[in-house]
Amino acid sequence: MMNKKGSGLGIAIIVAIMFFIIGLMAINYITPEVTRTRLPNTGLDCANATSISDGNKLTCLAVDLAVPYFILLVISAAIGYVSTKFLLWWK
Repeated sequence: MMNKKGSGLGIAIIVAIMFFIIGLMAINYITPEVTRTRLPNTGLDCANATSISDGNKLTCLAVDLAVPYFILLVISAAIGYVSTKFLLWWK
């Protein structure tokens, strides 16, 4: 009789890779919104750093960090899913 412990871990790796690819494909939809948010007609006007307030500068930084945080979220979710399956498999 075969030991079926490894099949769950292999499927978890495949699901994590699929989640990673779908997450990176979603960046194409997030990036234009970040660019649109930084434009002068939205009130942020991130290109003109001398005439905006400190609060707007901080908001510009937060908006600029949306894409890297999303990438880190996708990577950590994929790694977390695989590590959870691995720890359950190891048990």
